[in-house]
Amino acid sequence: MLSIVAMLSVPNIFMRPKEAAKAADEAKAQFAHTDGDHLSLLNAYHAYKQAVVTTAWCYDNFINYRSIQSADSVREQLSRILRKLSLPLVSTDFSSSDYYENIKRCLAAGLFMQVAHLQKQGHYLTVKDHQVVAIHPSCVLDFKPPWILFQEFVLTTRNYVRTLTNCRLEWLVELAPYYYDLENWPEGETKVELERAYRRLMQEASRNRK
Repeated sequence: MLSIVAMLSVPNIFMRPKEAAKAADEAKAQFAHTDGDHLSLLNAYHAYKQAVVTTAWCYDNFINYRSIQSADSVREQLSRILRKLSLPLVSTDFSSSDYYENIKRCLAAGLFMQVAHLQKQGHYLTVKDHQVVAIHPSCVLDFKPPWILFQEFVLTTRNYVRTLTNCRLEWLVELAPYYYDLENWPEGETKVELERAYRRLMQEASRNRK
């Protein structure tokens, strides 16, 4: 999460010059994670840290050297702050099947208000404020998950959400129960899905007690 937050705090690391757009897209695809952009940024950061000659690596992979270098500096600053506050720096083992899931749960805990739900008509609707949005073309997702977390709301000729991660409704209900309180939720497709999620969580809790 330190790495992802650091990467989000700097200008976009992925360069896409018009004269080499196809090559830039292919280079970015190397880092694409099936669950979205936050984890793709993490993949790019890990690859950067493993590079022997970082300037050449950035040039070959259409990565903005100054931006990713700044992200590395921000990460170190955040790490020092956490150590100063005696907060443990803990990470799930990379070989664990929970590695990426735990990161996505952390993202859900922080971005629970920035969520959109796929509607039957094929578009997304942001929770609570009901804004119709589309996935930004720069997103690495190649499918439409039922629920997405988004980092940015971009208004151009259409409403777009950008920097996305696939999410599970059960995580949102578990991590932000006050926000996803059914009593205060407007009627619609999203509330129906929420009711189903609550029932699933209650059934799971009942099985665990047994």
